[in-house]
Parts: sequence; structure tokens; C-alpha cells
Amino acid sequence: MAVNIEKLAWGGWPNCYRMSNGEAELIITSDVGPRIMRYGFVGGQNFFKVFEDQLGKSRERDWQFRGGHRVWLAPESFEKTYAPDNDPVEIEITADALIATQPVEPLTGLRKQLVISLAPRGSGVTVNHRMQNTLSEPITLSVWALTMLAQDGVAVTGFPPRGRHEDVLAPTNPLVMWAFTDLRDPRWTFLEKYLVLRHDRNNPAHTKLGLFNPRTWGAYFLNGELFLKTCHAHSSKSYPDMGCSYETFASAEMLEIETLSPLFTLREGEWAEHGENWSLYRDFQSFDYYSDEALDKSLLPLLTW
Repeated sequence: MAVNIEKLAWGGWPNCYRMSNGEAELIITSDVGPRIMRYGFVGGQNFFKVFEDQLGKSRERDWQFRGGHRVWLAPESFEKTYAPDNDPVEIEITADALIATQPVEPLTGLRKQLVISLAPRGSGVTVNHRMQNTLSEPITLSVWALTMLAQDGVAVTGFPPRGRHEDVLAPTNPLVMWAFTDLRDPRWTFLEKYLVLRHDRNNPAHTKLGLFNPRTWGAYFLNGELFLKTCHAHSSKSYPDMGCSYETFASAEMLEIETLSPLFTLREGEWAEHGENWSLYRDFQSFDYYSDEALDKSLLPLLTW
């Protein structure tokens, strides 16, 4: 089936776009953003967190959580990262993509863009996250792709391949903490091959960890379904946050899985890009999230690059 793109009202915003191939669908709003506000099977649950009290609003002076999937600037700073994305964006529809382009941010001089493509069949989505420097002076940044996920699921990511001390003496990856990370937090589970973060809407504490993996991926199990995103990382390049290509964060309201590009130094007019691949899967109603063996069996066949 061909991909259909239609303009419609959604969540109180009059100018949204639905991309669907009859199996999976996305909702992108042009009233703020760029933001992807929904991703799921047609007629099924929205994997993305939505802050209901912020839907349909725009033109706020301060940055809004709002929900969905967004593109940000790393390393994180209050001044540059939290530049508001509350104004309308330009939408261009091509033969194989929807392109959402933000006006230049006055605070940063950046122009942000999402290029979104849905496969004609199945649930596969590619999202290219782009940033352009419009200032005369260079800017050094990483393109940061953040997915806010609905409550009550379980997030999983993998470490690079494990080995024995007798065979592998060099370190294989960083595991990065923030000042508010508490490894005693019961939401974390450390397996041999996997890092698991369980969402708990009754736990108000913020928690976060980051790591590097040349094959970067994050999975989220929610109500018997699975959201998976993947991207390539480059061991030869510098990454922000002490070398992270992947980060995951939780609060009571949501859980985020995030990927990051290498650091770019952009001169005036230059773009930085960072791509992710998304997919959805069913039939995870009875699943052991805390077993290397179960995760190997279910996830490894899906992790193809």
C-alpha cells in the first residue's frame, strides 16, 4: 500500500499531518515544532508521551515539554538547548518524505528540520534530524534525537559485545552518570549484555545514564508491543557527554530514549545531520525484560544494520 499523507486537526492543533500506510501511522504538527506527536499501529496505542494540558497551544515564551519526538542541541545547556519550539513550522511533502522545518531560532541562530519517511508496508520509519547554522561564527554541537515515551513501559538498550578479561583488556564503552543518577534506584536493572530502565509513574525522582555503542539502539516495551530505534555511531569521532551515543532518562511523567550524533563544527550555512530508523512489533504480552536469554531471543533478530 502506498503511503498516504493527509492534513487534519489533531490534539487541538488545526494544522497536523497524518502519514499512514494502513499498518502504521505518524502525526506531525506544523503549529509548533518540529514535533512528531504520535507513532503507533493504525488504531492502536500511541507509543509517545503526550502532555494533555499542552496540546493545541502555541506561541508560549518558554520551552514546553508537550510530548512526542523532537530534535535538540547537545551538550545540554539552559540557554541554547531549551530554545522554545512553539512557533509554526513549514511543511514540504515530497514523493517519499514529509519535511518539517523550523524558523531560525533567535536564541541560537539554528534552523532545525525533521525529514520523515514511512515505508510503503510495515512499520519502518526513517527520521533524519538536521540543524543549520545561520550565524557568521562557527557553532560546535551534536544533533540530539529525543523520544518521549508513554508511561508504564520498560526501556532496554545493549552494551557492545561482551568478552573475557583473558581476551579483551581494553575498555569497550563508557557508562556515564549525571549528578542526579542514583544506581540504587530500583528502576535500573543491569544485565550482562543489556541495560534496563523500568518506568514508574509513582517515582518522582529523575534518573539518567548514557553509553556509547557503535550499533546504538533503544527498545521500549509497552502493553505487549515494542518500539525500536537504531542508528550508527562512529568510534573514531568525538561525542558529547563524555562520549555518549545513547542516553535514557526517566521521571514520573515519561521515559526518554535518546541518540546523539558526533560533534560537528558548523560554519555559516552548513548543516549537521543525524538519522534514526524506527519500527514497531507486536506479541510481547508475556515477556521477561530481565533475562539476557529472553532479550537475545527476541531482540537480536530485529537488530539488523
